Amino acid sequence: MVWVQQLWLRLQTLFSRRRVAERLDDEIQFHLDQQASEYVAAGMDWEEARRAAMRSFGNRTLLKERTMETWGWGTLDQLGQDLRYGLGGMCRNAGSTVFAILIVGLGIGGASTVFSVVNALLLRPLPFRDPGQLVWISNGEDYSTQAEYYSDLRDQNQSFSDLAGWSGTYRSGDRELTGSGDPERLTSVPVTENFFALLGVEPAIGRSFSKGECQGRYSAPPAMLLSYSFWHRRFASDPNVVGQKLTLNNQPAMVVGVLPASFDFASVFAPGTPIDIFIPWPLTDKTKPAGNTMAIVGRLKPGASVGGAQAELTALAKQLESQHPERNGVRPKLVPLEQHVSGQVRPALVVLMCAVGVVMLIVCANLSHLQMARMGARQKEMAIRAALGAGRFRLLRQVLTESVTLSCCGAALGILLAVAGTRGLAHLNAFNLPLLASVRVDGSTLAFTLLAALASGVLFGWAPALQVPLDKLREGLQDAGRESSGSSRHEWFRNGLVVSEFALACVLLVGAALLIQSFLRVLDVSLGFQPERAAALRIDPSFTVSTPAQQNSFIDDVLQRTRSVPGITAAGITDVLPLDGDRGWQVSAKGQVYDKDHHPEAFIRVVSDGYFEALGIPLMSGREFTESDRASSEPVVMLNETLARTLWPGQDAVGRMMTLDGGRRVVGVVADVHHGGPERSGGSEMYLPMRQTGDYPAMRLVVRTTLPPDSLATSIRIALRPIDPNLPVTEFQTLRGLVDKVESPRRFLVLLLSGFAGFALLLASLGIYALISYSVNQRTKEIGIRMALGASAGIVQRGVLTKTLQLALAGVALGTLGSFALSKWIASLLFATTPTDPAVFSGVSLLLCAVALLAAYLPARRASRIDPMRALRTE
Repeated sequence: MVWVQQLWLRLQTLFSRRRVAERLDDEIQFHLDQQASEYVAAGMDWEEARRAAMRSFGNRTLLKERTMETWGWGTLDQLGQDLRYGLGGMCRNAGSTVFAILIVGLGIGGASTVFSVVNALLLRPLPFRDPGQLVWISNGEDYSTQAEYYSDLRDQNQSFSDLAGWSGTYRSGDRELTGSGDPERLTSVPVTENFFALLGVEPAIGRSFSKGECQGRYSAPPAMLLSYSFWHRRFASDPNVVGQKLTLNNQPAMVVGVLPASFDFASVFAPGTPIDIFIPWPLTDKTKPAGNTMAIVGRLKPGASVGGAQAELTALAKQLESQHPERNGVRPKLVPLEQHVSGQVRPALVVLMCAVGVVMLIVCANLSHLQMARMGARQKEMAIRAALGAGRFRLLRQVLTESVTLSCCGAALGILLAVAGTRGLAHLNAFNLPLLASVRVDGSTLAFTLLAALASGVLFGWAPALQVPLDKLREGLQDAGRESSGSSRHEWFRNGLVVSEFALACVLLVGAALLIQSFLRVLDVSLGFQPERAAALRIDPSFTVSTPAQQNSFIDDVLQRTRSVPGITAAGITDVLPLDGDRGWQVSAKGQVYDKDHHPEAFIRVVSDGYFEALGIPLMSGREFTESDRASSEPVVMLNETLARTLWPGQDAVGRMMTLDGGRRVVGVVADVHHGGPERSGGSEMYLPMRQTGDYPAMRLVVRTTLPPDSLATSIRIALRPIDPNLPVTEFQTLRGLVDKVESPRRFLVLLLSGFAGFALLLASLGIYALISYSVNQRTKEIGIRMALGASAGIVQRGVLTKTLQLALAGVALGTLGSFALSKWIASLLFATTPTDPAVFSGVSLLLCAVALLAAYLPARRASRIDPMRALRTE
């Protein structure tokens, strides 16, 4: 049990040092008194006996220190001493301490925020059971597959324990909730019966869908599951809503459960489209939808691999195609679900993490220079400590302890900034990024922050500590006025720090400038329509429209009443908005024969008259749809330029016939619209008149206005209320907002990288300002002598600025070389931009040189105003 007693003594020494020291003093005094008493008994007087006892006992202080070191943890005690001394020094230099903490805090705060994003999107597992076993199964480059193939693949494969899916054709606001509060458009996702079980998601309240509930009608689901966010917003988290029947599209549907808050379908599978409810998707032989409508995810069996499953499904798909030639083609393409979710943003996030590393290096270089200046002022202190017996390691540890303490204080500020930053990002709807809502500061972020703080403290403290060799410390004791840090042997190191700062800033600025230029090129792309001052809202009637006459009457009333609202210059109706989804059909020109594998396909839009004017889509030839294009008139169609060239290359498509619906005449050709975003071509597209067909999933009113779109919602609802009192018209979806969401991933990268580049530029300018100011202070006597010998103020000022420009040019030269390598690395992120654009490189070089000269102007001006007589008297 001796070790227990020793441990207890060590803990007492560590946590009750003062009491233990007092007890040790009492024990030492007891021994001294005992020895003195023996000497008194031998015939000495008390004073002589006490002195003799002290001589016999030895160095009381040294013995006490050795005993305390034996009882306690010597290294911890010394670290505690270093920490207390370092904190005292930080308080004595409050100005420089606050400046350093602010720089470290901003750097680590930005780094921790970006790491939180990377952690959520790339590192943290998906919020499902065993997410590594989940596989995304697409149809080649297409998002979805035919439901018939899903059933066959699920039944016949040997690699997956199960397959599940959901409708890839759901649209925002596709269901209308009435009878419970104000009418509201809800976004619903039809899912297979086993969807939640496959992902390992259990409802927080209630249950999942039963087999019987998945056998009903797609248009009238008997049950629904609420998303957690919708349950909280609409029903104030009332658990009694489970078991109630709500009215969806004039049909009752029972709420059977509420999904947990951790399950965010939109964040994982459909960023930017909040999901309100989930409904069962019947896949019986009678209800299986035609066309490629199903998105599929599978769970691998234990021991199965993605590669093996890919080979099996490829062979199985070929077999199924030969057995069912009437179906669409299927080309299974398998990737891990985690890769599918975050694979597109991975390159951008890697670039951001590299930018974080560059910024932290600049922070360390800046603080190294600051610490070196402080070491110069502490030369005499270090010399005295060395003379009193402090070894080289102890002095190095003291300096590093102070640096790490400073860095940890900055990290505390950085954590606060990261918490604020991640909360802001998680609640931003402007960026269409997967899993962004799950960004938060968690244990991994805290560990990263601590590691960054320790690494930064060691990095920016190590170099200054090495600048004070032990064998040179006596010089500081002999001549405290001559600071070793100002000697020429250290000047190269300080200059190197500034050059490295400018080189790293150059790399960041070039990368940011290239991405900004790409983003501007994206904004310059003509989308084929005019999103400004255009808005849309869903207007599906709440009542049943059973005949073409009723349908056309509803369309006529809606357009007539909408166009009469003040401020609206044009109005039309469509089933799908640009940038908001696609559905495609095979098409053909009359009289043409195509191979099955090379049959033309086109995206389908069902629109009314006025649609092209409302969206600003230019008519290239022919005419637009009119009110007279009804079921009783000749079937017509309009094409975009790409489809017209595909079907009739080198010919005028207007007046020609397509085989669609038994034959439709082309009456007009419009410009291509970039439905996949500015960075993708428009593709083939055709438009059908809404009054001639009932095959459309939704009705969206599109208006062009001279007023702010949000201000028209109330006016339109009042105008349309006589037609449909239950029409939920709450707010417009602006076309500009749709475009911004498509561009948001690139905007996110540009904003963050530009912020880091601006911070790096600020740090580089502070670094060169500090260096030149320090150099002027150290050379005050030299400058005074030169001015006494005839040097003018202009010559002195030019000399300072010339040195500054030389350092900046050296940094720019090194940074340019690094930027060439960077530009090739980020080439995949650029759009219509040359990675080695001379304008970008030259512009960044000029900017850095200009910033360097501006930063050095004040020190140079101060140097030119030095009084030679006062400088000569300065020691």
